[in-house]
Amino acid sequence: MHFSAQEEYGLRCLLRLAGAGAGASMTIPEISHAEGMSSAYVAKVMRTLREGGLVVSERGQSGGYRLARGPEEISAAQALAALGGKFYEGEFCEKYSGNEDECAHTVNCSIRSLWKAVQTVVDQVLTSTSLKDLIRSEEAMNRFVDDLVVISSAAPPP
Repeated sequence: MHFSAQEEYGLRCLLRLAGAGAGASMTIPEISHAEGMSSAYVAKVMRTLREGGLVVSERGQSGGYRLARGPEEISAAQALAALGGKFYEGEFCEKYSGNEDECAHTVNCSIRSLWKAVQTVVDQVLTSTSLKDLIRSEEAMNRFVDDLVVISSAAPPP
């Protein structure tokens, strides 16, 4: 499993805005400089985030981008959905059917069960994590994630 550059950099841009404070806006050059990314790439990512309803753009001399909602109201799951989608989706099997139109394991697939289970756990963690959570220090975030993993592993299977 891997995350795309767009997902990683998009989260970084969102966290930069979240860390700027309530209602604060930042320009593309400010985000670009702070995150060490090209202005063109930041513009592309911010457009995707705007289309996903996570940021709003403001024109004018004091314009820029700001979060569309408070950082506590935007989950990591929502951010990643806007930036690229899920690790496993139902159409996955159609994309990897081999040389045939339909996968040879359409009726009975243990691998599909594995990917569904992985996606369920990933969804639980991402849905439970907001941008506000992510602006913590790495040490504090490690404790937060450890608590989430304990809670997830104690929950009954869906």
